[in-house]
Amino acid sequence: MPQTESPGRLLVGCAGWSLPKACADAFPVEGSHLERYAAVFPTVEINSSFYKPHKPETYARWAASVPDDFRFAVKVPRAMTHEARLLEVDEQLDRFQLEAGMLGDKLGCLLVQLPPRFGFTDAPAHAFFDGLRARFACSIAFEARHASWFSQPATDLLRECGVIRVIADPAAGQPGPHEPTSDSEVYVRLHGTPRIYYSRYPQQEIARWRAEFDALVSQGRKVWCIFDNTAEGASVPNALELMHGQVVQVN
Repeated sequence: MPQTESPGRLLVGCAGWSLPKACADAFPVEGSHLERYAAVFPTVEINSSFYKPHKPETYARWAASVPDDFRFAVKVPRAMTHEARLLEVDEQLDRFQLEAGMLGDKLGCLLVQLPPRFGFTDAPAHAFFDGLRARFACSIAFEARHASWFSQPATDLLRECGVIRVIADPAAGQPGPHEPTSDSEVYVRLHGTPRIYYSRYPQQEIARWRAEFDALVSQGRKVWCIFDNTAEGASVPNALELMHGQVVQVN
């Protein structure tokens, strides 16, 4: 089962802890990039785990670098989601547990993302989510990009497995309005629009998201908001704007 934490929390962060020089004044001068980042933001999404494994001691070092209430979200390796397509991955799951599990209680969520052409598959997905749940005590968020994953059978599966359906902007493959699969948590990935991974969100859009998040938090929900528009450094100023409600000037 997911670890117990106080409900009603907004966790704002970025996909990675790279700090653009233009925003340096918002962070402490001393410390590693992660230490400086974690002094300001309460969460980060580790995307590098998707591309290559990290040593257990690396995860342990990261965990030791952040405050007790900081939470990591870790993207599940593509070797399982894209290459093996969720099939026969027990050994890989065991290895991933030995690695990412070193984050301890600071591991707040696992992110599972599937490729755009990967359609709904009931039994393999159920077994995969069960495998994650058996090995990790944290939450599980799921970002699909094929329309079949937004069908009622897929929605039922995610609810049965206790998996959070990601709200993505821009939404990929989603044919209609977002239908949540968790009553307690929301996981939002803001990829940048109109140019995905690059575009910076305007202040009025940030304010709209913040109003929605505040309403959800007031209902006792935990809200994860990850800015993935990292290609040209837009994620950090956008995340700061969402947290503090004012425009961040980037020089």
